[in-house]
Amino acid sequence: MTLALVERKLFGGTCVNTGCYVGLEFAQMYRRFGARVTVIEKGPRLVAREDEDVSEAIREILVREGITVRVGAACISFAKQERGVAVGIDCAEGEPTFVGSHVLLAVGRRPNTDDLGLERAGVTTDARGYITVDDSLATNVSGIWALGDCNGRGAFTHTAYNDFEIVAANLLDGAQRRVSDRIPAYALYIDPPLGRVGMTLREARASGRPLLVGSRPMSRVARAIEKGETQGFMRVVVDTQTRKILGAAILGAGGDEAIHGVLDIMNADVPYDVLERAVPIHPTVSELIPTMLSEMRPSE
Repeated sequence: MTLALVERKLFGGTCVNTGCYVGLEFAQMYRRFGARVTVIEKGPRLVAREDEDVSEAIREILVREGITVRVGAACISFAKQERGVAVGIDCAEGEPTFVGSHVLLAVGRRPNTDDLGLERAGVTTDARGYITVDDSLATNVSGIWALGDCNGRGAFTHTAYNDFEIVAANLLDGAQRRVSDRIPAYALYIDPPLGRVGMTLREARASGRPLLVGSRPMSRVARAIEKGETQGFMRVVVDTQTRKILGAAILGAGGDEAIHGVLDIMNADVPYDVLERAVPIHPTVSELIPTMLSEMRPSE
């Protein structure tokens, strides 16, 4: 869940937040506005969906800006307090109580499908209220499709627009496009951002495939050095047998843009060698991706 405790006076105020994606974006934003920020995460680390070293690098970025991070919060409670609200934090380390003036509690999203009359049309939903669709985004009722956040197939503007492209192509052009062909990609918009596509290293290892892994710190990327933004690193994971890229992460300056070169190669379904032989423009973050790919090593 996302918990934000925000002072009435934004500058010099206090903010408490949990370690999810939107939560971390708001945490850094309010910190840069001048608020004192504490990030509280129930799990053992931030953004647990990512690999552990990515989570740790994100934590270091936030801590360097003066944000306090509390993880392992097994129990979070609230109580009225003279200066606002007292937040009880049951963590293995650190003070058990934090005080701020306002609480903003965000626990994710649920689809706003309750008042659409879906039951009258016979359209089914799942236990969380998402409209059930097949691989072409068709519902169980002929002639009705569900696009965007309401179908639970993505929670991003880019996936919602792709839903439209899939349905339009299938209906108007006789195509056979499927949601399952979509390669998952997203970004975490802290500064510097995290660009992500496909599998994490942890997921790739769990699949049991033999892997090649390439990694490079942003401190060895000329563009990052020129901008004075050398935090983070980039990594690509490859299937040794097919030589296809399984996933990548670029945490650092321009990571949300540079990741698209990898995404394009994955969409083209060609071996990583194609990108390795590319000649990107200097000085960019992307120019170090072929260099990284030339240094691929078997995963330990």
